[in-house]
Amino acid sequence: MTEYVFRTSGADPGHGSGNGRVAAVTSAPASSGDLAPAVEAGESAAVAALRPRVAELLAQAAAAGDPASSADSVGTAISTALDEHARQAVRQARPPLDPAAERRVHRVLRDAFLGLDGLQPLLDDPDNETINIDGCDNVHVIRRDGTRRRVPPVAGSDVELVAMLRGMGAAAGRRGGQERRFDHGEPELSLQLPGGERLFALQDVVDRVAVSIRLHPLKRVTLDDLVARGELTPGLAHLLTAAVRARRNVVVSGGPAVGKTTLLRALARAIPPAERIITVEDAYELALSRADHPDLVAAQAREPNVEGAGGYDMSRLLRASLRMTPDRVIVGEVRGAEVVQMAKAMSIGIDGSMATVHASSSRQALSKLVTYAMEPPANYPRQAAMALVAGAVHLVVHLAMARDGVRVIASLREVVDADSEHIVSNEVYRPGPDGRAVPATPLRSDTLDALMGVGFDPSRLAYDGW
Repeated sequence: MTEYVFRTSGADPGHGSGNGRVAAVTSAPASSGDLAPAVEAGESAAVAALRPRVAELLAQAAAAGDPASSADSVGTAISTALDEHARQAVRQARPPLDPAAERRVHRVLRDAFLGLDGLQPLLDDPDNETINIDGCDNVHVIRRDGTRRRVPPVAGSDVELVAMLRGMGAAAGRRGGQERRFDHGEPELSLQLPGGERLFALQDVVDRVAVSIRLHPLKRVTLDDLVARGELTPGLAHLLTAAVRARRNVVVSGGPAVGKTTLLRALARAIPPAERIITVEDAYELALSRADHPDLVAAQAREPNVEGAGGYDMSRLLRASLRMTPDRVIVGEVRGAEVVQMAKAMSIGIDGSMATVHASSSRQALSKLVTYAMEPPANYPRQAAMALVAGAVHLVVHLAMARDGVRVIASLREVVDADSEHIVSNEVYRPGPDGRAVPATPLRSDTLDALMGVGFDPSRLAYDGW
């Protein structure tokens, strides 16, 4: 892994403008072996000089009817500006940029006009899993092998970083979604980036602008793919596939960054392709493919406008989804009162629905769902909330980190019923000594019958193992 730092200034189309911009480029050697680790002053000056010229050429292309935001148009404009810059250098008896320097400058400009400036190289690196920004110059990445490292700044100042984030929020609207505010009145930003990455940012209520970006390389993932990665056993994959096909309602639980969304995608791949699926999310993240499920509706909650009007929250979105004849509803993450509408969907015939919830164990996942139903604005009494959840959820699949740092299924819990004090459940698989799930309690006979009815073979569990 090699790091590059580019310092540029001038207008920044789409992300505001600013001086003293610092853009951090981190690239794997395999994709950038011809790049030097440092950028010469001449290259910095070239970037600063060429940025407004590229913007001018793109404006001319747009006026002529060409799509100024397309990759071809941007590449052509950058190449034209570089040619002009080289000719001008020769006329002024200055040495032109050498080919390697031109490639570096071309990449910085391309990231500025097509990508997300200093963030783009971090997003492009397939080995990065999480990007945490605590101020423009305090940037850390978590790699897929679990290592953590600090990388160069992604912007020249926190003001520039905020401008970049606002540009991302506006771009979300141009891509066909809802424009996301990020200002003093709305200090929270949650959105999906063009590459499918999940971004969350805060300002004003934190000492410096803070950003967390989760990268999801596995989008069209299957349970077999996760078996190959060591995240579950073949027997567990067989059992979960049968649970999906038998239309069991499944909740995936776990802490942050343990793979809940990835597992939810894998479970969704087991749904027969002819079924109608509606996904409901606070911000798009699941990104299920219509190649796998052609009859797919992806729904996203909407924030109120600056006047406080026009909001469309998760509860309302879930309620609306029930009127759209879904075969299954998939909720990206349950965080509050929307649990009531989710549970209603699961218990009124839309069986086989799924959701995720943050929790530290499979048992706590059920408690969290009950608590959400008891909180305003739902305000369910405790017994009613327990009956609601117990009548809706069939299985809880809990993810955790094993002792060797691998994300694994740690627990599988079957919901039985609810009494006056708590939800009755059996832990079919419990965490073993290393954190991986091991058999604990047999499935109930009626559940086993339902799974066998769709092809489940219990004997496969007898020879199963990590």
